[in-house]
Amino acid sequence: MPDIQIGPFTRAQGSIVLPGSKSISNRALLLAALSTGTTTLQNLLDADDTQVMRNALRQLGLTVTDKADNICVLEGCGGKFPIRDADLFMGNAGTAMRPLTAALAMQGGNYRLSGVARMHERPIRDLVDGLRQVGAKIDYELQEGYPPIQISNADIQIKDVVKVRGDVSSQFLTALLMALPLVASEPVRIEVIGELISRPYINITLKLMSRFGIDVDCPDAHSFIIPAKKSDTIYKSPGQLSVEGDASSASYFLALGAIGGGPIRVMGVGRDSIQGDVAFADALALMGANITTGEDWIEVSGIKNANGKLNGITIDCTEIPDAAMTLAVAALFAEGPTRLNNIASWRVKETDRIAAMAKELKKVGAIVEEGSDYIVVQAPASQDDWNAPSEGIDTYDDHRMAMCFSLAAFGPNALKINDPNCVAKTFPTYFVEFAKVVS
Repeated sequence: MPDIQIGPFTRAQGSIVLPGSKSISNRALLLAALSTGTTTLQNLLDADDTQVMRNALRQLGLTVTDKADNICVLEGCGGKFPIRDADLFMGNAGTAMRPLTAALAMQGGNYRLSGVARMHERPIRDLVDGLRQVGAKIDYELQEGYPPIQISNADIQIKDVVKVRGDVSSQFLTALLMALPLVASEPVRIEVIGELISRPYINITLKLMSRFGIDVDCPDAHSFIIPAKKSDTIYKSPGQLSVEGDASSASYFLALGAIGGGPIRVMGVGRDSIQGDVAFADALALMGANITTGEDWIEVSGIKNANGKLNGITIDCTEIPDAAMTLAVAALFAEGPTRLNNIASWRVKETDRIAAMAKELKKVGAIVEEGSDYIVVQAPASQDDWNAPSEGIDTYDDHRMAMCFSLAAFGPNALKINDPNCVAKTFPTYFVEFAKVVS
């Protein structure tokens, strides 16, 4: 499907059961693979990125069985992959590429990891530098600091504190946290250099590691201490683990509940969620939306303000980098400017999201200012200033661009979105579910 025409819509109401979280799914797959025992993962996300991880694990010799109702059963390898020589294609799945790189560097084998063209533009130097500190042998095949990479057999020895930058991607720290327990004959200290962005994603990592038997000590905000191995068994399967609904995916439907009047209820995340992106609901409340929450659900029912518009806000998005994209499009329906700060990580995602978001918002008539780590969005001045771009909204092979801009169909014009199938990366049925709640 080269494009999809949607809207204009005036009403949104209903409920949605969220697909499993991509961040939790790919972490859980790798931890289950590295553990001793059999793990049954329930509500595992079935999308491109998690299939990349599953296929890579199969190539490495593991038994990974997909069953009905998003259940996956995985036989763990006890920390040592059966296959010690493999050429792995990782697509554009950062949540698979980075942690698997670190785990493979601990295996004493020879592995090549590559991806699509955009993956070869996404940095991996900080992770590689961290792994080289413990003796890993990793070479860049094309451009220094970027995939493809070649991992070679090496003698891994941890003699000192392992240091890693935290200001480009939290996935580098996540990868080290998950991999270093495999070789921790003594306690291992990891220190983050500079700012640690996306801290809630690190919290997901730590909580999942605990479910698999490894409790990491955090004496301060920038230090992590991995315990020494007590036996050859490092990670232990919890038997069963249910994956939360995806909080980033929830953001589109929560915004619909504000813009389209609601009520819209998302089920699968709530006040007990371990995902930082549930804080999107707090940001939406600051903009004037009516929010109620339960243990595993969140509901939005319209806007409090008498004028029926959201308020423009200024917000630090360090903790909600993915869901913040939804705020940028929700700003089309707000009174006054909305400024999203500390979003430099957008630059190194599936596309340069700051540049892409600015360009596409301008197409529909928004007033936009972009900087190296921020974006300011102001709604079109009047209904007449809304545009219906004949060329459509480009999505840059970025699932979140497609899903975010579906909200713009609540403007006065129908909207064409190009390459809507890119949502298969995390939410293959997004536009089907979207159609169920809009009118």
